[in-house]
Amino acid sequence: MKHPNTHRKLVVATLAAAALVAAVACKKPASKDAASAETFGAAPVKVFQVRRERITEKITYTGTLEAWTKINITPEVGGKIARILVQEGDRVAQGQLLAELETQSIRLQLKQAEAGVAVAEASHADALRNKERMDRLIKENAVSEMQREKIQLGYDAAAAQLEQARAGLNLARHALDVSIMRAPIAGVVASKNAEVGDVINPMMGGFGGGAGGVLTLMDYSRVKIAVAVSSEDIGRIRKGQEAVLRVGSLPGRDFRGAVRVVNLTADPQNKKFGVEVVIDNPDAALRPGTFGDLVFEVRSHENALVVPQLAVLENTYVFVAEGGKAVKKNVVLGLQNTTMVEVLDGLAEGDAVVVEGNFGLEEGAAVQVLEEVKK
Repeated sequence: MKHPNTHRKLVVATLAAAALVAAVACKKPASKDAASAETFGAAPVKVFQVRRERITEKITYTGTLEAWTKINITPEVGGKIARILVQEGDRVAQGQLLAELETQSIRLQLKQAEAGVAVAEASHADALRNKERMDRLIKENAVSEMQREKIQLGYDAAAAQLEQARAGLNLARHALDVSIMRAPIAGVVASKNAEVGDVINPMMGGFGGGAGGVLTLMDYSRVKIAVAVSSEDIGRIRKGQEAVLRVGSLPGRDFRGAVRVVNLTADPQNKKFGVEVVIDNPDAALRPGTFGDLVFEVRSHENALVVPQLAVLENTYVFVAEGGKAVKKNVVLGLQNTTMVEVLDGLAEGDAVVVEGNFGLEEGAAVQVLEEVKK
């Protein structure tokens, strides 16, 4: 038989254990409810810490790339094409032979002109000897004035005939020269516009109803791009100003060039101003005929307080995450570009501005920061 005191101690211990279990059981649900209450209704957001950095205002225009030089190779005389020595895509040096017309008839004309010069030179030499003899006789008063005039006229005619023969020879040589087509510049054969056997007539603008000459030669070691700039922006672009070209086919590459032309008058049709930029293209990565975006840096501020464009609502205010709440702050903006904006007033460096989840937020709303973005 147990002692009464022992029985009381057992009852007390049992009751104490039951109370402890009940307390623990009650405490867990209370903690879960508190956590749920803390996050219930909080808007998930991403934030950006306001920082200082250089910001540049940029304007962008789109245009078409053109080769620095484009030349249609066309002979000055008409005729049938005898040879084309290059193909599309070939690189050629200045002075390299590209094509030539049939020259048999021109060479015959050249021989004829050379023979004509030889005859004229002989006649001129004979007339000169007669004139020199006459000059001596005149000094001796051994000839009449009529005889002197006759000899002088013969000499003048021989000299004129020689000059005419030499001009004919030069013309024949020129015809031969221009029927042989050489590269006036170093470049690339952009297109082949004719075939051997085609008859070309430069006076009619080409051959077979087409134009463009026999070949088209391009030099695109440099390219140029012309854009039409609005009246609002033209005052911020000047000759010599740097511009950056970006093309969709070469993502991540920036090509730097300089403004070469700024038109002083607007186009009467679109009321815009022509601007031309020249860009070096040493590796031929830029291809004429493709589109590109020209980016002009028009203003910049150093050590500016900046936030992403996404943070600013209606160009007047942002939300800052403070103590789990959304705090609305009015801001005064400065320079802007496509991604960032300068804040002149309303924020401090290090403020956590909301950049995602800010649409529909209200002052004092609970927020839960999911991530801090860097850009």
